[in-house]
Amino acid sequence: MIAPDSPRGRGVRPAPRQRSRDWRGDQGNWVQLGSFAVVGASGYLVNLVVYALLVKQAALPDVAAATGSFVVAASWNYWWNRSWTFRRQRASFWLQGVRFLTVSAVAYGANIGVLVALLSAGLGRIVAQAIAIIVITPVNFAGNKLWAFRRWRVEDEPRLSTGRCRMLVRPVQRERR
Repeated sequence: MIAPDSPRGRGVRPAPRQRSRDWRGDQGNWVQLGSFAVVGASGYLVNLVVYALLVKQAALPDVAAATGSFVVAASWNYWWNRSWTFRRQRASFWLQGVRFLTVSAVAYGANIGVLVALLSAGLGRIVAQAIAIIVITPVNFAGNKLWAFRRWRVEDEPRLSTGRCRMLVRPVQRERR
């Protein structure tokens, strides 16, 4: 629990180094990272299998195949991350879905950039996609952990001073034990 007279008790955010230490010391974060890795590994396999099928069986160009495999793998990963990895951080299915899709779109853009660079360097299509997925995974986890599946508290409070009603959304801060 945060002491009321501590800087954190007065609403002052700790320094980035302290926040990093707090995050690393929380065992729940490591469990989530492990769960995210398991879901990510399964999504990785889904992505590669769909990509290989689209490239070899459907004869699609690399970027089109990567786009198709991204859509299938992102859907797979959203379902499993929402249902398992971040199950205690549920909010609206649609809100989290839009946030997850936004994070995934950023990861997808990075994936395409890395894929094109690796293909230009002469790597094989499947190997290049495999490496590209691994390279962008840390960005994907950070975005999902810190934004898409962040724990939120929603309060409806009228704002009489502005003459309109607003919905306040603030992150829930867990108390340290």
